[in-house]
Amino acid sequence: KIFQAVVSCVGPDGTIYIIPKSLEIELNEMMTKIQSNFICLGLLESYCWKKGDACVVKGSDTVWYRGKVVELGVGTLQVQYIDRGCIEMLPQCHLYPTTLYTDIPPFCIPCELYKTIPIGNFWQQDAVDCLQELLTNEEVEIHVQELPDNPWGKLSVNLYFGGMSLSSFLAYQKYCVAEDCQDILKVELGDVSVLPSYTLPPLPVPGDTFPVRLTHLVSPKEVYICFDPSKNLMKQSGAEGDANCDSKVVTLDEALKWCNKSVKYFPILTHFQKEMPCLAEYQDGLWYRAMLLSVQEFDPVKILVQFVDYGSFSVVPASRLRHIPHHLLKYPVQAVRVLLAGFKPALYDKSVERIPYSPEWSVEALWAMMKCIEGKQLSASIHALSPDITISLYEDDANLVHMKLIEMGLAELDE
Repeated sequence: KIFQAVVSCVGPDGTIYIIPKSLEIELNEMMTKIQSNFICLGLLESYCWKKGDACVVKGSDTVWYRGKVVELGVGTLQVQYIDRGCIEMLPQCHLYPTTLYTDIPPFCIPCELYKTIPIGNFWQQDAVDCLQELLTNEEVEIHVQELPDNPWGKLSVNLYFGGMSLSSFLAYQKYCVAEDCQDILKVELGDVSVLPSYTLPPLPVPGDTFPVRLTHLVSPKEVYICFDPSKNLMKQSGAEGDANCDSKVVTLDEALKWCNKSVKYFPILTHFQKEMPCLAEYQDGLWYRAMLLSVQEFDPVKILVQFVDYGSFSVVPASRLRHIPHHLLKYPVQAVRVLLAGFKPALYDKSVERIPYSPEWSVEALWAMMKCIEGKQLSASIHALSPDITISLYEDDANLVHMKLIEMGLAELDE
């Protein structure tokens, strides 16, 4: 069985507690009833608590939860929130005994990773901290491998976050040994002996008109576009090759969100090769898919990279580059380089200021093109696929975007 779940808690022993997404509505309905039934409880007189007693617990968020007493203390009780899995030491005034809702099984399921042995045979504190930081309150994909012998035991699972295997990730960090995952690890976090590469998205049929979003402007003639702005390019299942599965497809945005959360665990890039895929940190502090282009400085090392889903370029220090997890290479690039057809630089453009890397065009023409496309619903049709992808680009009124440049004398028609 494969299903989506939210990780409610990671216990101090590394137990992962999950709530299946299919049970969320039922859980919320029960929680609403509990709040209305226990809203006016007064102070509880002296009560003789016993281990295993059912109760309701007032959490730090002032919400009532179902609980179970697991240990007795002096003036305090160790209580497990049975629908979330977490355990807390609480004063007795935060608990109330009840027999209500005891016939409803806990909504959270304790899980352990299948054929995954922690170093030292128990999860070290740094591994538990990593699991809690990565997984708490996040949606994951669960692949059930073995049912427990005891109904209250742990479900043995493979867990995927953002398309990545948790067991492989933890094994790479040397928190555990995961059976049969060494080959997976080599490719999941990059193997420089075989240079991987990005792929292009499927191209529309030449002659058809289709919506596009312009992501980067190099010159009035050379731009980067996204073919279908309404959809994320490709969706990749957390595990491939599983038949009869309820796998939720993972979008590129979701996979990148997970990578941003776990990027500090990825190795810094130390091997630089032209067109090598990587993760690079942008000015907004987030990490995006990128490609190495050239070394710009040597002391300190600074690298020219291109953000492949936008087309833009940036020079970044080596400290802002990381190995890219292999599953991120399965998504085609979002930004595709194209040339615009139908016009060329004006022969008598008197503008002195030229684009340094494309001096046939004036800076004024570049700014004019930016104004032509800003805030517009653009569409395009493909003329040629080689040697370069060449398109006609239209404004939302179906007029060619370059006509404004021709009217301003910054470009001329090119038959």
